[in-house]
Amino acid sequence: MFQTLRSKILFYLLLSSMIGILFVSFFMQWGFEESFTSYLDRNRDKKIDRIITEIEKDYRKNGHFTSDPVFGLLHEHAMTDQLYFQLYDRVGQLQMDSSNIRRMLNSFGLAEPEPNGEEWYSNSYTLRVDDHIIGKLVAIYPVGLIDDEYNFIQTMQLYIYAAVCLTILLSILFSMLFSKKLTSGLNKVSFAANELQQHNLSIRIPLSGLPTEVKQLAISFNNLAESLAKGEMLRKQFTGDLAHELRTPLATLRSQIEAYQDGIWEPTQARLQSSHEELMRLVRLVNELEKLLAAENPQIRLEKVEVEAGSVLAALWEMFLPLFKQKGVQLHIEEPNKELLFPADKDRLMQILSNVLNNALKYTPEGKNVTISVLTEKEGYVGFKVEDEGAGMAEDDIPHVFERFYRGDKSRDRKTGGAGIGLSIVKALMEAHQGFIKVKSRINKGTSIILWFPEEDD
Repeated sequence: MFQTLRSKILFYLLLSSMIGILFVSFFMQWGFEESFTSYLDRNRDKKIDRIITEIEKDYRKNGHFTSDPVFGLLHEHAMTDQLYFQLYDRVGQLQMDSSNIRRMLNSFGLAEPEPNGEEWYSNSYTLRVDDHIIGKLVAIYPVGLIDDEYNFIQTMQLYIYAAVCLTILLSILFSMLFSKKLTSGLNKVSFAANELQQHNLSIRIPLSGLPTEVKQLAISFNNLAESLAKGEMLRKQFTGDLAHELRTPLATLRSQIEAYQDGIWEPTQARLQSSHEELMRLVRLVNELEKLLAAENPQIRLEKVEVEAGSVLAALWEMFLPLFKQKGVQLHIEEPNKELLFPADKDRLMQILSNVLNNALKYTPEGKNVTISVLTEKEGYVGFKVEDEGAGMAEDDIPHVFERFYRGDKSRDRKTGGAGIGLSIVKALMEAHQGFIKVKSRINKGTSIILWFPEEDD
């Protein structure tokens, strides 16, 4: 029982509603009865005061008690309000008594029979004229409500009970609607989670009509589903690209080894060199994959030290100048005009910049230029800008350049393009440094890559 969230919400909504309804109905009924009883008491006191005033007024006028108009008032209250009076003079002699009217009506069957054990109140009031006691008046009336008063209070109670029943029905109805409304969003999330568990990565939760809290959960779920779908796509793409990368050198090596085994080829120095190159191509691919795996490790530890930007450029110049001269590409270094220090893992930093420079060298034709400089215009960051005059790339390709094995030009020679992992390593290491990358490129105009490193370590 109450295993589902909806049943729990429904139970507690109904419980709180019932408690509220019972308390309200109790206080309404109790308050109404108290107020009505207080009203009747005040009204009775006013009637008694009126009788006393009339008796004293009549006595002052006539010098003795007369039955007109006092007895008429007594008779009226006896017949309509069950309010009876006994009038005594100052020596205690009974002058008027309206209580016998009740007995007369009972004898003729004109009055309601008195309930067994009915209680009566009696109050005595001293009558005075000019500060002289002239007698006393005894008022007699039943405890509780008389017929019309009782019927009125019963009618009001009936209305209160009807209102309570209607309110209970409405609370049940609205509690069921509200519990369904509150849990509908969670049911959508639960259904989507089950679909995701069944590898339906295209499932998304519609956001319209959801409460704010559930909407935030749905947005997070949709982002997760989108991330998983993208990861699955990249995994399949990576598997296909890796198989393609391995297929060519393996097929070449297989054909060459089979040719050696069948005696078709003599193992000459040139042929063995060709086989060795294909083998080294496989070794380089595996090494780059290992580097990418290490760079993408979320627990990667960076040995950060204070690095000076100018010394980094000098080291890159010494490292790459022979390679650039060999290809006939001009390498330009624009050193900063002041000392710039920032925290970085020196080995990882050189790996990042080396991969970017290697990429620029591969796609820059002979006679063109590659320039590396330091930027400082972004507050809190030191930037390295690598700009080449190579083939460039289309704008649609820029968001994908850091994906594994990605190439905008599918027909480009694999030996020229490399394994397609270098920039993926750059992105992973930049994220480990809490830096970011900006890329600009135009076809046949060249590419500009800016690597921003934070000046302070968080």
